[in-house]
Amino acid sequence: MNADLLITEIIAGIEDVKGENIIILDLREIENTVCDYFIVCDGNSNTQVNAISGSIQKKVSKALKDKPWHVEGENNAEWVLIDYVNIVVHVFQKHIREFYNLEDLWGDAKVTNIQNTY
Repeated sequence: MNADLLITEIIAGIEDVKGENIIILDLREIENTVCDYFIVCDGNSNTQVNAISGSIQKKVSKALKDKPWHVEGENNAEWVLIDYVNIVVHVFQKHIREFYNLEDLWGDAKVTNIQNTY
């Protein structure tokens, strides 16, 4: 699977339901990482976090005929993790994202900010 195509569909899925503060962490230059990329975004409520998660999965499934290997956290929807093996998506509620601060935890990663157009 082409990573660029998957990233494009994931970002589109996030943007379709107005997910915010989208970043891509490129982990390929870091040793012993579990995947190549993290895509991180946040929503304003558990309802929006679930909507973002659903939108990503629907978009990827429709465009690329691919399903996540694993999805975690949909029950409480404070932090949903969607694992596409080489790309792992983290959909947070804002306060949970601030608490875990993945951006600093993976500070050596190359960061790409995606500018929202809404």
